[in-house]
Amino acid sequence: MSRSHATDAGGRKVNPKLKAAFQLASVVSAAFGLKSSYKAAREKNDKLELADVIITALGLITGTALAVRALRKGSDDE
Repeated sequence: MSRSHATDAGGRKVNPKLKAAFQLASVVSAAFGLKSSYKAAREKNDKLELADVIITALGLITGTALAVRALRKGSDDE
């Protein structure tokens, strides 16, 4: 059985589970920044900043779903 791996910029193979774990860690750290952005936008009552927070949150949700799917797919391959 051959396993398909993504490659990094140097052409080396990247473990999909490792990539997904880094993706999840990135989402978690971004969520903390998003919380402070939301508070600041609410304090200023800035609708454009609130819209940015919502759009960013949707991107984080999508990123989480992609990472979870990659982790599940990796466990199915084993």
